[in-house]
Amino acid sequence: MKEFSCETKIVMGRGALEALKQFSFQRLMVVSDPFFAKNGWAERVGKYSQSFAVFHKIVPDPTVTLVAEGTAELQKFQPDGIVAIGGGSAMDCAKAMTYFSGLDIPLVAVPTTSGSGSEVTDFAILTHDGVKHPLVDKKLRPCLAILEEELLTGLPNTLIADGGFDVISHALEAWVGSNANPFTDALALEAFCAAFQFLPRSFEGDTKVRLSVHTASCMAGLSFTQAGLGLCHAISHSLGGQFHIPHGRLNAILLPAVISYNAEAVGSRYAELSRRIGLGGISDAMALRNLKNALVRLRNQLRLPATLAEAGVSPGLLQEKMQSLISAACQDPCCKTNPLPVTAELVRQVLSEVAGRG
Repeated sequence: MKEFSCETKIVMGRGALEALKQFSFQRLMVVSDPFFAKNGWAERVGKYSQSFAVFHKIVPDPTVTLVAEGTAELQKFQPDGIVAIGGGSAMDCAKAMTYFSGLDIPLVAVPTTSGSGSEVTDFAILTHDGVKHPLVDKKLRPCLAILEEELLTGLPNTLIADGGFDVISHALEAWVGSNANPFTDALALEAFCAAFQFLPRSFEGDTKVRLSVHTASCMAGLSFTQAGLGLCHAISHSLGGQFHIPHGRLNAILLPAVISYNAEAVGSRYAELSRRIGLGGISDAMALRNLKNALVRLRNQLRLPATLAEAGVSPGLLQEKMQSLISAACQDPCCKTNPLPVTAELVRQVLSEVAGRG
């Protein structure tokens, strides 16, 4: 038996932040990184309450220690709501803070980048001792996701590229996830098509398409939180914990290689996706090749690295960390929904293929 549910209400467009009025907050905790605390957006969110406090210590790859600090602040302030504004790190930290605080309060997510989909997922990614640990629980799913278009106009190219390939990888892994069903398939397909079509234009500065990419990110999140992810994310979490390379950038490096290995189990599914997005292919093998080539072309268009060496990880350092990377990847919950059983040897083969030359 499979199921699909969407407890998160989603509002989108310019002025979507006004949806916060429905709560009539008296005391609000706003969670953001220092950038949004300084540029006034955290305060704009806070003004939808009678009083507010801002926890603005969010950094990339939030640690368990940071979450503990934020949880203590949350319990001390005793708000009647919490709003996260920022990228995946801010949302993940706010979700974990709410979860561990024991407070029964509404959690609202306002994503400022188009990538993680955390605003609608059951996931929060926390780092401890150089290892990323996915926390998975339905209690982590926000009650409201606000896709505010005004936040997207000033996105830097690096965030568009890194986040965009995260959307692509979310949609693709959900498409072949072991818990996929017709509902997750529809969301994954639409998310992949929109991201594939609009990412290059967004990267080149077309702000008119950014809400479409933002929406695709949310749709991919809805899909993967229920269909599951896979080997690409398991290895990406492992590498990110060790080397602190942006998550989407790692996915861009890993995804074509992962597709090659997973094709042993779901080659026909990849071929179906390739044909449904217009890449074609008379045979499944040709359609699969067209899909991989299209991903490589998109990676090049977004000026993302093709190997770990190009991303700054020397082959020597990769080899030195190989065993710990393999161990962390194999223990990652994303392996459970990969279409092909994940073994240490499989992880080693993928890492070796994407290592590159120093």
